[in-house]
Amino acid sequence: MSTVQQPDPRDRPARLTVGVVGAGRVGPALAASLQLAGHRPVAVSGVSDTSRKRAALMLPDVPVVTPAEVLARAELVLLTVPDDALPGLVSGLAETGAVRPGQLLVHTSGRYGSRVLDPALRAGALPLALHPAMTFTGTPVDVQRLAGCSFGVTAPVELRMAAEALVIEMGGEPEWISEENRPLYHAALALGANHLVTLVAQAMELLRTAGVEAPDRMLGPLLGAALDNALRSGDAALTGPVARGDAGTVAAHVSELRRHAPQTVAGYLAMARATADRALAHGLLKPEFAEDLLGVLADESTGAEGDAR
Repeated sequence: MSTVQQPDPRDRPARLTVGVVGAGRVGPALAASLQLAGHRPVAVSGVSDTSRKRAALMLPDVPVVTPAEVLARAELVLLTVPDDALPGLVSGLAETGAVRPGQLLVHTSGRYGSRVLDPALRAGALPLALHPAMTFTGTPVDVQRLAGCSFGVTAPVELRMAAEALVIEMGGEPEWISEENRPLYHAALALGANHLVTLVAQAMELLRTAGVEAPDRMLGPLLGAALDNALRSGDAALTGPVARGDAGTVAAHVSELRRHAPQTVAGYLAMARATADRALAHGLLKPEFAEDLLGVLADESTGAEGDAR
């Protein structure tokens, strides 16, 4: 059962028919969340067998049709396709006359603001960019995760209240992002979330190589505490050999990584240099230790380039 707290029905905007173009992990979850708020999913499009199965799981009894038919049936249309496919999709729908005046057209791309919907705007649609800052699994648990989730919202000023109302109905928290800042906003999220997955996966592989039988159990409490400390205290939460200036330990790390997992060395060095710069700037890394540490990192970087040659 969903834990999303629903708004008072008297505060809700008019109930809308909802369509989804692109039954990836995001679209069906948002449509299911809107359904909990009283809106009515009426159509979804999906090409692959996986997307059709996902639509059937998340939106049972909602027919799978073409994108043009989705727009013909729905008052609110979620365009939940990959970023690179979005501009072409919008142009194609507008050029073929699929877009109807007064239709709410919502995309969920983090990269783009509402201007990518300009072809649809010229056809009379109402453009909204609502990007949930959340990872999705393509299962019903995603609907529950939207509770308290921040959404990056970009829309024309006259549609701001409508955009924020839809986010609140899905249990989210609207965060206004200007059109020009969308790429930076999205880069920040990718840096924090996508790269985190890579770092954790690499750490788990290294622990297995070191003989740890349950690396997830070992890392869980450590990473949870590190994340909590970082969100609370920022750079003041930095710990470890780089922040302390333990040049010998860092050199030993790089040596072992070159031996057991050379594909991780470049990432380790890049993050170590970034960590050293931040620790030094915030007074955590003492200058007398920083020189030796940065010397190790510079030597290792030169060595890596030499190996590549």
